Amino acid sequence: MSYFHWIAGCTLGLAWVWRLVDATLGVPTISDISRPEWDRRPAGNPRVSIIVPARNEAADVAATLTQLLALDYDNYEVIAVDDRSSDRTGEIMEEIAAADPGRLKIIRISDLPPGWMGKPHAMWSAGNQASGDWLLFTDADVLFRPDALRRALAYAESEPADHLVLFPWMIMKAPGEKMMIAFFQTLFVFGHRPWKVADPKTKDHIGVGAFNLVRRQVYEAVGTYAALRFEVLDDMKLGKVVKNAGFAQRNVFGADLISIRWAKGAVGVVDNLTKNFFALMSFQWPRALASCFALAFLNLMPFVGVFLAHGWPRLGYAVALFSMFAIYVGMSTQSDIPPYYFLMHPVSTALFVYTMLRSTFLTLGKGGITWRGTFYPLKDLRSGMV
Repeated sequence: MSYFHWIAGCTLGLAWVWRLVDATLGVPTISDISRPEWDRRPAGNPRVSIIVPARNEAADVAATLTQLLALDYDNYEVIAVDDRSSDRTGEIMEEIAAADPGRLKIIRISDLPPGWMGKPHAMWSAGNQASGDWLLFTDADVLFRPDALRRALAYAESEPADHLVLFPWMIMKAPGEKMMIAFFQTLFVFGHRPWKVADPKTKDHIGVGAFNLVRRQVYEAVGTYAALRFEVLDDMKLGKVVKNAGFAQRNVFGADLISIRWAKGAVGVVDNLTKNFFALMSFQWPRALASCFALAFLNLMPFVGVFLAHGWPRLGYAVALFSMFAIYVGMSTQSDIPPYYFLMHPVSTALFVYTMLRSTFLTLGKGGITWRGTFYPLKDLRSGMV
């Protein structure tokens, strides 16, 4: 058993130290456009089309559209898409448009054509009617500060970038949300290494549904949203096709320039990710099961091993735990998650493993996924993947 702990401890210690060092060196290289130097107008004053798809978003869409119409930039339009809503989403859109005629355009979709998922189709439909040099794809529950678009454009035109992602400020009101989102951010950051996205030699790419800003000519060059017509992870895959096509991709911090409450409680996070996790594994159950084992070993074993091992073999586990805690300390500088949530890491690990298994077995059992009230068969999901 001591040999096992030597090997496991050293492996985990090295893995977490590497994560810590990589993040320590990489995260400071990511620009923060909330800083004073980006409080300026973008070169050329380019026109922007802001695209907001919405299906049954009556609770949130008014706040989002109202804030979008109050941006301190003068050359933009907002295109809101009512995608087959059964609540008051469409009526709310019309009421807001009537109060500010000319700036807000409404598209109503009553039927989903074969071969499409709802959200990509809504994005594509709006993109066809957009007049902007830039297209900003966002969600119907994102809150915008007035200067968010102006600062993002100033950065994108200065770089210059072809695709810009602005990380949202996560609004978290319950301890379960903080626990789960802390774990998710750890997975996301080290799975996609945002500090490597700008490097054309790497495959690291990024996309965030809250803020995907892309040049229109680049959007058309990668095939528009028609290339993503059956993608569950459409926001990330947009980043992937842009990066793979050789265009310049950037991501930035922005404090609370945009903000979103992504889920309500730990159960809300589990529900949100159940749709996505099996898709993240390319709908391959062996890969999903292997990922569950890897998640448990990497994230649970340091907590278990430090108590089971004796003597020097405990050192590797201790190094892993220290590195993990240091990552939580770093994360606390960019979010409302205190470092002591590190102590909840084993609980969030167990819930994430459960979410992966739940996503896998529900998708396989149903033969597909139900997203916003529409069922999509697994065979179509697999054939439509990028």
